[in-house]
This record gives sequence, C-alpha cells and structure tokens, in this order.
Amino acid sequence: MATSAANHFTTHDLAFVLFISALVLLVSVAAVRFANRSGMPTLVLYLGIGLAMGEAGLGIHFENPELTQVLGYSALALILAEGGISTRWSSIRSSIAPAALLATLGVLVSVLVMAAFVVLLLGKSWTIALLLGAIVTSTDAAAVFSVLKRVGLPRRITGVLEAESGFNDAPVVLLVVALADAATPGRTAHAWWIVALEAAGELIGGAAIGLALGWFFAKLSRATAPGSSGLFSIGILSVAVLAYATASLAHTSGFIAVYLAALVLGNSNLPHRRAVHGFAQAVGWLAQIGLFVLLGLLASPGRLGGQVLPAILVGLVLLLVARPLSVFASLSWFRFRWQEQLFLSWAGLRGAVPVVLATVPLTVGTPDTDWIFDLVFVLVLIFTLVQALPMPWIARKLGVAEAAQVLDLDVEATPLEELHADVLQLHVGETSRLNGVEIQELRLPKGANVTLIVRGEQGFVPSPRTIIRRGDQLLLVTTAKSRDHAIRRVRSVSRDGRMAGWATPLRSEQD
Repeated sequence: MATSAANHFTTHDLAFVLFISALVLLVSVAAVRFANRSGMPTLVLYLGIGLAMGEAGLGIHFENPELTQVLGYSALALILAEGGISTRWSSIRSSIAPAALLATLGVLVSVLVMAAFVVLLLGKSWTIALLLGAIVTSTDAAAVFSVLKRVGLPRRITGVLEAESGFNDAPVVLLVVALADAATPGRTAHAWWIVALEAAGELIGGAAIGLALGWFFAKLSRATAPGSSGLFSIGILSVAVLAYATASLAHTSGFIAVYLAALVLGNSNLPHRRAVHGFAQAVGWLAQIGLFVLLGLLASPGRLGGQVLPAILVGLVLLLVARPLSVFASLSWFRFRWQEQLFLSWAGLRGAVPVVLATVPLTVGTPDTDWIFDLVFVLVLIFTLVQALPMPWIARKLGVAEAAQVLDLDVEATPLEELHADVLQLHVGETSRLNGVEIQELRLPKGANVTLIVRGEQGFVPSPRTIIRRGDQLLLVTTAKSRDHAIRRVRSVSRDGRMAGWATPLRSEQD
C-alpha cells in the first residue's frame, strides 16, 4: 500500500534526532563537572536543558503525559536498579527498620499533614489535597544519591536516606494511583481499609519476587558467568528489569521488586563486580538525563509562573512541617538524636519521582488537576536548590558531618578483583583529629595500608612515619576481609585521636 513520504521516518529524520540526542548528552555530561564544583544537583541542570529545548526555547513542542509516564516509570526502574546494585548492605543493614517505617508510616503522616494545609491554603477538596500530598511526599533516589556523595555523613544517616529513597517509591505510587482513581468520576473507589490491604499485599508480593529473583540469579551467575565483563553486566541489569516486569505482571509492586533484586545482586559475590557497578552507573546516568530532559520538555514555561507562589507555600509546609513530623513519628523509636532527625528532615530531597507521579492524574483524567504538574515541577526545581546547596553546611552546624570521609573508588584493575581487594579514598577534613597522626599510629589491620597521599597538587608514597595533615587525600588499599575494620579504625582515630582504641572503645562502623 502506497503511503505519503511524510508518514515515514527517514534517514534524514534519524540524523536530526541523533544530532539533538548526542548534543544533549554531551552538554549533560559536561554539566556534571559544573554541578560537582558548585554543589548544584544535576537534575536542576537537566530540567533546565529540557526547558531550553521546549516551546519557549528551541521550539520543540511536546505534550504527551501518557508517554512521559511510561518512559518515566522505565527510567525510575533503571535508576532504582543502579541504586540497589551500588548500595552496600553493610551501609544500610542497621537502617532497614527505620527506613522502612519512614517509607510507610512517615509517608502517611506527611500526606495527611500536607492535605490539611492544602485544604487550608489553596482551598482544594480533601480528595485533591490528599492526592497532591501523596505526589510530593516521595523522596527521589537519584537526587539523594547524587547529593550524598559530597556530604560526609555517618553510615547510620546515609543508610536511612538511601534505603528510604529506595523503599518509598513503591507505596507512594500505589497511593497516588488509588487516590487518582478515587477522585475520577466513573472509576471504582474502594474503602480505605481495602486499599491498605491491597497495598500491603502488593508490597509484600513485590518484595518476595525481587528477593527470590535476585537470590536465584546471583547463585546462577557464579556458575554460568561469561568471560566478557560487558556481556555479564548486561545480564545482571536485565535481571533487575526482569524483577520489575515480573512483579508488575503479577499485580504486585515492580519498584520494590527491582530495588531489592538489585540490592541482592549488588551484594553477592559476583564475577566482574566492578564492571557491573560501572555499567549500572552509566545506565542510571542515561536514565536520569533522559527522564529530566523529558520532564523539562513536557513543562510549559508560560504556565509555570502562575504556580510559583503556591509551590513555595506547599514546599515550605512540606519542608518545615510535614517532613519533620514524619521523621519524628518514624525515627523516635530508634534513638536518633534531635540533630540527626533535623538533618534527615532537611535531606529528604524531591526529584523526578514527584514530577512523574504528577502525570498520573492527567493520564487517568482526574478533573481539576491540570495545575498539579506545573506546581510540582516548580516545587521540585526551587526546593531541590534550597535543600541541596546548603546541605554540607547544615550537616556541619548540626554536628552530624564526618570529619574524615571514606569513599569507595571503582578502579578498573582485574588483579584487584582477583585478590578480593578494595581501594578507598580518605579525605581529611578541617576538624578531623587525623591531623598530626603518623601513618603507623593508625594501626590499620593486616591487609590494609595507605599507599598514596595527595597534598595540594603533589602526590607521594608515604612511609610509616609520614604525618597526616588536614586537607590530605589518602588512598587506602585493603583486602575485602579487612575493609570494614580499616574503615572503623580510620573513623575512630578521626573522632578520638591517635589514642582511639586505647583510651576509648573502638566504635562500630554504623556509629
């Protein structure tokens, strides 16, 4: 059948799309360096790129909330997969219970508080107010992971933030869909207790599927791993995607399934572990860039101006009232200090998740919700900057920042993997008591050693008598067996000085 040439996607069209896509990716990659130096979250820059490409900039016209929602869910699944694979179980083990409570009880508290203020401030109905509260209450894994990398925090706090951002997407998505259905004429609205039972069943089912698939393929991968690290990395990420798809087809939570499956895989003794982490990180970055640029394209700058004041009001209530109350209600049972609770309240960053969820009422056809997407977009843009930029300063003022920050380094070195070794970077902060301590006074465990010090612009190999100074960057090589002990030792000396372990008990890694 003959068709018009205008209905065909030609090679010329392909070249144009590839040109724009490659240019966007190059600009986005370059923007990461600027973001790292300025402290600005990358999602703000990517949303800005999307706005610049849209109708008010380059003139690309895009209005398709259904496609945005589908692609948004796909990107969130990949971002959660990267988060699960990159998260060490040892860093969140002691934080699972508080994070799970914060992702469930905390979400309910936040939604109810937000709804009450939305009814009062914006004059909306309770149903619409609850829907908006559910949309904005979820923290975002991509935003949290990117900001935490530049803030030296105790593992107890980072564990709560990482686990919460991985857990809370699932219950919030279920809640938003249920509330959107309840607010839409012609759709069946169930009693709240039926919705709660269905949500609990979906979360438990999704968790079971994710854990089972992660465990099974972790066992299988060690016996059947191909020699190619690139091919193996594709297979591992495919398992996480399979967990999402399987759970969704079984009418359970795909988001909790993908995160738990990736968490199990990432903490298994996988072959090509560093290659898997590198590939997952690359795919996660690609998903973030595509998602944020797409959301920027969907937004219309002409409509955003009218939502600035409502977004600021709603954001202030969320930041100063709803989030602190949800943190207090969830974490008071676990002996978190008030300074830690204040920081966790401030560090609940929003990102792509609320903006993607704001498309749900549009796709369902919920009346009187056209303004929600614009309000949520402005809120995320403003309050991501407000919360993220001063976060290192707030951590120091509240006394929750680590004086010495230890980071994992991904080094592409096969011998290290075969020797079951790890490479860690240690930054000596201004208040660290590592200052003036000799290398030998660290009393590192057998199998761990400081192999390089970078001071200013100069790097040198230290001797046992080399004195550590503030601002130094230390390269610590350790066997997998000695890794946790070495980290505990460094942190203990940083807090208590060279006599740590003699004058004071050696503190646990989670302190």
